[in-house]
Amino acid sequence: MLDIKYVREHLDEVAEAMKNRHASFDPEQFSALDVQRRELIAEEEALQAERNRISKQIGALMGQGKKDEAEAAKEQVRQINEKLEAASAARTEADDALNTLLMSVPNLCDASTPIGEDEDDNPEVRRWGTPRDFAVEGFEAQAHWDLGPALNIIDFERGVKLAESRFYVLGGAGARLERALISFMLDQHTERGYKEWWVPAMANAATLTGTGQLPKFEEDLFHTTEGLYLIPTAEVQLTNLHAGEVLDADQLPLHYCAFTPCFREEAGSAGRDTRGIIRVHQFSKVEMVKFATPETGFAELESMVEDAENILQKLELPYRVISLCTGDIGFSSAKTYDVEVWLPSYNAYKEISSCSCCTDFQARRANIKYRDPANFKGTRFAYTLNGSGLAVGRTMAAVIENYQNPDGTITVPEVLVPYMGGKTVIGPEEV
Repeated sequence: MLDIKYVREHLDEVAEAMKNRHASFDPEQFSALDVQRRELIAEEEALQAERNRISKQIGALMGQGKKDEAEAAKEQVRQINEKLEAASAARTEADDALNTLLMSVPNLCDASTPIGEDEDDNPEVRRWGTPRDFAVEGFEAQAHWDLGPALNIIDFERGVKLAESRFYVLGGAGARLERALISFMLDQHTERGYKEWWVPAMANAATLTGTGQLPKFEEDLFHTTEGLYLIPTAEVQLTNLHAGEVLDADQLPLHYCAFTPCFREEAGSAGRDTRGIIRVHQFSKVEMVKFATPETGFAELESMVEDAENILQKLELPYRVISLCTGDIGFSSAKTYDVEVWLPSYNAYKEISSCSCCTDFQARRANIKYRDPANFKGTRFAYTLNGSGLAVGRTMAAVIENYQNPDGTITVPEVLVPYMGGKTVIGPEEV
């Protein structure tokens, strides 16, 4: 959530920023609500002051034996209380209206975020590795949605039978590969200083509001009849671990990671990546989250991207890093890098990690602050960051496709062999 005072004092700047983000924002509506709210606050405070002034007189009048005057003063207090009740109700209504407006307004992009219309305007930052030339090797690359079923390690038909479309089943070496990737990713991150957490796969509305999924993106969430939601990412839980808390500056930065199943309705994505395991309703992901100060937040973003890249480098999977432009960046983010892995089935790079610095946007919503007595009085909102480290299903797809052999088998990446019980090649399995 944006700071009301900042929006008020930089209204034209905010309006231009929202235009660059293709976000709906009416500066006149904000100003009208803000003025109304401040007028009501002033009225409420004036009535409270008048009530307090008269209330103090009542005791003195009673002590002087001026009973009639004291009763008149009591009547004045009663009338003021009626006005105060109405003013407080009006102020609460104004607060709610302004809060509702700001809850739907995305974060301000950092000055280093490129201005652009959509994903076509995302500049490439760097590449690593060289995609295999299967033609030179004398065979045509197959897609993971063909290779997996042929080896009996991915079953799409049974996924539909058990649930519906965009679900799948992993069996044998497929299930083992999923588990191996999760363990490998967590080991890499914890070795690099992240604290691992195990968190619920369901969250309440307040938690999802804290990270920005609610109220704007409710249609993308699966929810229960008990008022809980299946989490779309562990970012939700890890970030809200410190909701309503005040951290000490010497604790920061905090580096957290967690594996969770993730659930997304994928509303509005009809026709996009419908084959395979790239865009599904349930998937595994290892998430990274950081808490930092404003002075270190963007440096922590750069190192978070390196942590995501480390996984792909260890797996020897070609990838590139792009910087998301204002027209493509996420709701809560001020700056985002996407890491995209090479997938032969698309003959293109596909997102496998998105790393974002959300400045104090989420912390303001979740009320996450820190204190630093050596540098300032009181408390400030922390900076929060999040990133995939990595999306496991997409990593599996990349491994299957990039490590395929002419006979349809899959070579296991060297770093995963210990996690696969020594298995070096995935061959056909019985059903």
